[in-house]
Amino acid sequence: MKRCNGRVTCAGGACLCGAGESQEERAQYLGTGKSDVDNWEIDSDDDDASGKTKSKGIWDRLKVLAGGSRELVKEDLAPVLEQFKDLLISKNVASECADKLCSSVGSSLEGKTISGYNGVKNAVKAAMEEGLIRILTPKQDMDIIRQVKLSQAKKQPYVVVFVGVNGVGKSTSLSKVCFWLKAQKFKVMLAACDTFRSGAVEQLKTHASRLDVPVFEKGYNKDAASIALDAVKYAGQTGFDVVLVDTAGRMQDNEPLMRSLSKLVNLNNPDLVLFVGEALVGNDSIDQVTKFNKALKETAYGTGEPRLIDGIMLTKFDTIDDKVGAAVSMVYVTGQPVVLVGVGQTYTDLKKLNAHNIVKLLLR
Repeated sequence: MKRCNGRVTCAGGACLCGAGESQEERAQYLGTGKSDVDNWEIDSDDDDASGKTKSKGIWDRLKVLAGGSRELVKEDLAPVLEQFKDLLISKNVASECADKLCSSVGSSLEGKTISGYNGVKNAVKAAMEEGLIRILTPKQDMDIIRQVKLSQAKKQPYVVVFVGVNGVGKSTSLSKVCFWLKAQKFKVMLAACDTFRSGAVEQLKTHASRLDVPVFEKGYNKDAASIALDAVKYAGQTGFDVVLVDTAGRMQDNEPLMRSLSKLVNLNNPDLVLFVGEALVGNDSIDQVTKFNKALKETAYGTGEPRLIDGIMLTKFDTIDDKVGAAVSMVYVTGQPVVLVGVGQTYTDLKKLNAHNIVKLLLR
């Protein structure tokens, strides 16, 4: 038996209180100080000018594990945010978008008080859900049915122009929207303004025949902007509620075609310019919509403010399972909402985007 520091009595030859032990002897019991779970670092206990402790260190973190509470710091959030970032990227959210979203969530949570073992993860998930819902929620009224009724009251046709790159399914998407609007008892007319691609007018006529709606067309190699202008004028004179304008698919780096499209959009000033893109393309669709908007701006027709994309319609949404991140990325980079999604091959396969469902798929 011996007395350590004159206070604690120890037995068995080894001093259990640690007094008088060397650093090497202590290391046998304490290990390296690293944790396989969080790899926490112990903060110093330097006091600030007011005498309060700047860093609470490992004991506050241990208190959370025991069910206590404390304020979140970057070190707590970093590993959890990295997990969520990897999850978002695996669901086709662009890495730049995922990184900025996680950074924003981290900043919003720093200094917040949490408690419990799963407190950090739950807090991050809740903030992530809120941030994603905010991104996907339109900042302006995108209720097309309501907007058509407002145009009806003014005795003016509601005009929608469909734009996008080659082969994404603009004509089919336009036909689905036509079927939907006809089901709402609106009088719809199609305008064949793809005067560039051989067979485009005939393709639109085939859809129109099935849907029992008229097509306004003047053939090929004509000025598309003038055809759209005449179509809208005719629709107004004959009592049509909606004009759906089909345009030629074009790559964003094709300056002559982009200049023609810019002229059509700015000359006719449609109520809605819908960019049609494929959901399964993933990050490529983000590049397309960003460059498409940029090209519209650079080839602006007239001297006024250039008219850009108002909304997005995604095709083949039924083929991507839970990899729905392209919708988030496209909204994030353009500031414009996904208005409608195509979910199949028939005219009835059209849905509005449900932001809450998208978020559930992204975070499950």
